[in-house]
Amino acid sequence: MPQIQFPDFMAVTIGLVAYLIGEAINDRVPLLRRFNIPDAVTGGLLVALFFLALRQVGLVEVSFDTHARDLLLLIFFTGVGLNARIGDLLSGGKPLGILIAVTAALLVVQNVVGLAAAWITGLPAGMGVVFGSASLLGGHGTIIAWSPELTQRGLAGGPEIGIAMATLGLVVASVIGGPLGRALIGGNNLVSTETEVNPVGLSEGDTVEPITRNALMRTLLWIFTCITLGYLLQRTVLSFGLMLPLFVPCLIVGIIVGNVMPWVPFVRPISHTPALSLVSEFALGVFLAVSLMALQLWALAGMAGTLAAVLLVQTAIAVAISWFVVFRFLGRDYRAGVMSAGYASFVIGATPTAIATMTAVTKQYGPCQTAFIVLPLVSAVFVDLANALVVQGFLHLFAG
Repeated sequence: MPQIQFPDFMAVTIGLVAYLIGEAINDRVPLLRRFNIPDAVTGGLLVALFFLALRQVGLVEVSFDTHARDLLLLIFFTGVGLNARIGDLLSGGKPLGILIAVTAALLVVQNVVGLAAAWITGLPAGMGVVFGSASLLGGHGTIIAWSPELTQRGLAGGPEIGIAMATLGLVVASVIGGPLGRALIGGNNLVSTETEVNPVGLSEGDTVEPITRNALMRTLLWIFTCITLGYLLQRTVLSFGLMLPLFVPCLIVGIIVGNVMPWVPFVRPISHTPALSLVSEFALGVFLAVSLMALQLWALAGMAGTLAAVLLVQTAIAVAISWFVVFRFLGRDYRAGVMSAGYASFVIGATPTAIATMTAVTKQYGPCQTAFIVLPLVSAVFVDLANALVVQGFLHLFAG
């Protein structure tokens, strides 16, 4: 069968097409818009299914170079940082602590469910982490990082099953958060009390100043400047032996710059401007569209039944915790509804799916600044370290 790998520029171009297809479909199918399914999810999954069909009939197998996609993630998180106010960060202290505590418990729960799945299917007990937090809360990056360790411990097929599990989790995460947000916010008649422009994307009916050429150019200049400073910060931190994903220092630099800007003479702030919201939405939307359309769905075929059964249980647990624990302990208000919707997507998929879910929810119901700061901090600062400790502990106990 012929194989084609599209270079990174073409991957982003096709991602734009996928995003616009998703937007057109969502506009014409009210049910999708009503349940807050992001445009990038609709379009990205549709394109992924199209390429799956091409492979299944034997025409061509398509893959993508996704390196350029990573720059979009940096642009997005830098924009989130530029929009963050110190007051938002301070008010997010309690939700951050709550989500860290809940996530610590969920790490263990996901691996216990994974152990049960391994036992039922007759697989080695060490495969529990593959069906659990290594693939779900960790995602593709974590399972790939742990592949040598899994192979060394004799868990044959572990990396492949883990990647398939993470892939299926990303798909499910993309569609569960929006309906959950609708149920929590609409069902409880919750409303946003904030008046600023959405931190990501513009809502229908927003009354904003025009996005001028000058505003767009200044916004891109400050974003790229923050990314450059973020890179230098990452290299500095690395010299002390601590490795952070590049989007974390970019987020931190964005927060600092965004809060210093109003105090600098002759510098026009870009925080909470329509231009920054639009750039952030573009970066996130195309990133997620490329991520989903690049999924090799045929990799799920070998263990589709087992993976689906395990993920059904893991998803039910994630939704239940988001609804009955996270929403309750965050205060049952509008902010709690937005963050609970994003959290459900995060613990089964990845941070970008959570942000896309919250973007779709806030575009319908109103802005929520704190949510876009707290969830990335949980995923970036806490999850990778805690997940590494939990996965290592489970492997030590159950895989010798």
